[in-house]
Amino acid sequence: MKKNEEINGKVSRMDLTIRKMKRKDIPAIQDIAKISWNSTYTGIIPSQIQESFLNQAYSVKMLKKQRRNSNFYVALINQELIGFANYSQVYSDDSVHLHAIYLHPEYQGKGIGSALLEIGSDQLAAEKISLHVERQNIKAIQFYKRKGFYKISEFDDELEGHTIHTIRMVWNIHE
Repeated sequence: MKKNEEINGKVSRMDLTIRKMKRKDIPAIQDIAKISWNSTYTGIIPSQIQESFLNQAYSVKMLKKQRRNSNFYVALINQELIGFANYSQVYSDDSVHLHAIYLHPEYQGKGIGSALLEIGSDQLAAEKISLHVERQNIKAIQFYKRKGFYKISEFDDELEGHTIHTIRMVWNIHE
């Protein structure tokens, strides 16, 4: 099979590598976060707020801290980092919180997000995964629902003075 050959619109698992984040991945993670946020949140979150948030949340210092204190996985195609997922440590009730799952827009809808979700359930032996998603991020909400997540609450949050309408979702993996 050729590298990057697609099967029914999906990336061949032979071409996909998912592994724990390494320090050398930080610049590519910063790029993916920015590209993904700009693609997803244009028209939802003002660009200057996006930029400010990304500069803080994805600073080298913050990513080094997340690498030490969370379960941070990266997805690569032919050694190129094209996405990532960041899970909390496993809680006492065998649950984890998915803090972020971002893919370069070119690779969305090809099974890579599903593979990153499998890491949370398989590698971390989680019984339940929770997450927060912006209410207007319809594409992500539809993805999570297809995977078995369901809404448990809604709340408003503030991001640098901008109101974020948030949905909390949960997936009980073995139900």
